[in-house]
Amino acid sequence: MIPPVTHSIDGDGLGWIVFDDPTSRANIFNPSGFAALDAAIAALENAGAKAMVLISGKERIFVAGADLKWLSQLPDVAGATEVARAGQRVFQRLAESKVPVVCAIQGAAAGGGLEVALACHWRIATDDRSTQIGLPETTLGTIPGWGGCVRLSRLIGAEAALGHILAGRLISAQDALQAGIVDEVVASEDLKDRASAVAEKLSRDGPPERATWEIPPEAWFAELTRTTIAKARGASEALEQAIRVVARSAALPLDAALAIEAEAFGQVTAGETCKHLIYAFFLREAARKRTLQGWDLPRGSTDAPPPIRKVGVVGAGVMGSGIAQWCATRGHEVVLRDVKPEFVERGMDVIRGLFADSVKRGKLSTDAAQTALGRIATTTAWAGFDDCDLVIEAIVEDVAIKQKLFAELAKVTKPGAVLASNTSALPIAEIAGHVARPGRTVGIHFFNPVSRMPLVELILGPDTTADVAQPILDFVKGLGKSPVICGSSPGFLVTRVLFFYLNEACRRWEQGVPTVTIDAAMSGWGWPMGPMRLIDEVGVDVTDFIFGEMAHYFPERFTRSTICSKLVGAGLKGRKNGASSGFYAYEGRSTSLNPVVDGLMARDPAATKATTVESIQDQLMGVMVAEAQRCLDEGIIKTREDVDFALLSGAGFPAFRGGLMRWASRSR
Repeated sequence: MIPPVTHSIDGDGLGWIVFDDPTSRANIFNPSGFAALDAAIAALENAGAKAMVLISGKERIFVAGADLKWLSQLPDVAGATEVARAGQRVFQRLAESKVPVVCAIQGAAAGGGLEVALACHWRIATDDRSTQIGLPETTLGTIPGWGGCVRLSRLIGAEAALGHILAGRLISAQDALQAGIVDEVVASEDLKDRASAVAEKLSRDGPPERATWEIPPEAWFAELTRTTIAKARGASEALEQAIRVVARSAALPLDAALAIEAEAFGQVTAGETCKHLIYAFFLREAARKRTLQGWDLPRGSTDAPPPIRKVGVVGAGVMGSGIAQWCATRGHEVVLRDVKPEFVERGMDVIRGLFADSVKRGKLSTDAAQTALGRIATTTAWAGFDDCDLVIEAIVEDVAIKQKLFAELAKVTKPGAVLASNTSALPIAEIAGHVARPGRTVGIHFFNPVSRMPLVELILGPDTTADVAQPILDFVKGLGKSPVICGSSPGFLVTRVLFFYLNEACRRWEQGVPTVTIDAAMSGWGWPMGPMRLIDEVGVDVTDFIFGEMAHYFPERFTRSTICSKLVGAGLKGRKNGASSGFYAYEGRSTSLNPVVDGLMARDPAATKATTVESIQDQLMGVMVAEAQRCLDEGIIKTREDVDFALLSGAGFPAFRGGLMRWASRSR
């Protein structure tokens, strides 16, 4: 059997260590990977290689990091600490090699992939887009434990190193060169030749001298720790440990510094937060591979459903414009319709702004943005809709208006076109069940902002056929989105669970619990923002509308709160469409409690006094868990893992807790 790491010596006496696991699309480090690397190093040392080059046999992956399944199953701190020590021992053989070691990076060098590179004497990376370099361990609740914290801080300085470690982002080869993480960048086709040339040179001249860096004062590390904890919202342990490792080890000999790193790695990797974040990572990976398995759908009329090429979007508001822009960005021809020219032009202004933002953030080149913009046609009639493969409506949330639109779409589109709704709350069967071909109707619920939110709920109506669902699932994946599949039901999964939670928060408010008390309790639990602030962001009017829908569809369980209706009546719509006040008042970047809303609150000192942070958290989270369980019981969603993924990706559930249902099962 071919090992995941192989070695050879060429005619010039250079030793080549090749990462190329034949059993996987990615190279990763686990016990067998470490053993194979250790054996390759030993073999080349014994063979008298005059230099060594580490390189990958895979086109897009150098080494993707650790085997996360292995890490997630480590039983205790002692076991996790020994994993760090074992990896450090292998990498230290490279660092202490009597002959120079060159690392030739093509593709992702993440986590352990960068750590093995840092143990080498010279690092070359290619300018290919697939070459992404960094230490993402803190995003998984652990720290670089195979020398990453120690070596990076000594290579580029503690301040710069912690900037990369705490951010946990992968960067391009050019950015890594500018940061001092790699020594040179070459074209992909030149990598092997350049690695050979550098290895030859270093075998003659010896490894390069590296700069030494001044260690920041203790006060700097203390302030960084303080600000990091404030931003982390309950998931700061790995971040704190990374800072502590760099601070404590900076002035120590390398072996003592690595010992500190190994102990800290053991502490965080064996902890629950790390296990939860790895679980969330695997949920995201599973979503990218999602299939229709488990959904019993009518077969339909064709064995080979055609792909989606041209997309029609009806409604040029914020959502419709966002959908049109994203589809065009991903290569689809798009026709955008609204009923008035000024509505269409306003939508195009939004789209142009989205493209400008993508260029500014480096997501698109100027030329690519212009090309994508050119894929979007506009109309106030139905021109261009006759050859659309898919039409997505994103108009007002009104059943009667949507029903009328779907009837019209059925007349102007070709027989094979798929008709979809972006509704967030209305059952697909109720919207489109009356059209002539209900099997060709689905829901495609994007989340706002479309360009940044990864989740899409694919809603299967009772008549949706397999030959419709499959190309739509492929279409969603092709957009770079992560789908979750739901049955047709009011609110589907995310909206239903989230708005039961928001309504319960409003009910507590109406009982006299202050806005800041509720929001602080839920932010402290780990949510990105409290429920009252979230209502402002969603729009008080939108929230009130969905409360009405939930009360309509679930009258026996949903007692509608009234505060949002009162705010809408007073013209307070939150931050939607530029409005400046809701539960809070907004002026520029300044946010304060809205005194008008405060005046509407019932004054019940006894209720307020009896309220604890824990009681708010328990009640609001209990409502979410109960409603999610009902969605499972009703077959709206298939698995607890799907619930967890959807709320992590679409509602901001704190990932360090793993997922709603995972948290619920472990907290009881």
